[in-house]
Amino acid sequence: MNIETALKEAMAVEGALGVALVDYESGMSLGSLGGGQGLDLELAAAGNTEVVRSKMRTLASLDMDDTIEDVLITLGRQYHLIRPLTGSAGSLFLYLALDRSRSNLALARHGLKRIESGLEI
Repeated sequence: MNIETALKEAMAVEGALGVALVDYESGMSLGSLGGGQGLDLELAAAGNTEVVRSKMRTLASLDMDDTIEDVLITLGRQYHLIRPLTGSAGSLFLYLALDRSRSNLALARHGLKRIESGLEI
């Protein structure tokens, strides 16, 4: 599937507020859907780039031979799910913001994994 289709499928996840595909080397978003008042996806994409970079540096400094499956940030009313894409030469991640009261975290994680496996860039 292409980027547009992947973003639409991510927005179909129950409780989705916004989604972005982000290059964490540059901090730039390759595409996004949703967002709006209270969720600036461009700003969130840039901020989450720092989260992914920091975790990658930590894994490298600990000499851990492992990969990040996903990063979860829980807020009072939202979940923010970051999933680095393994097939993207290590520089892209999917970012999905969810309404905590309307979402199922396990299903959202499963959905992002499925979207990742079908995404062709």
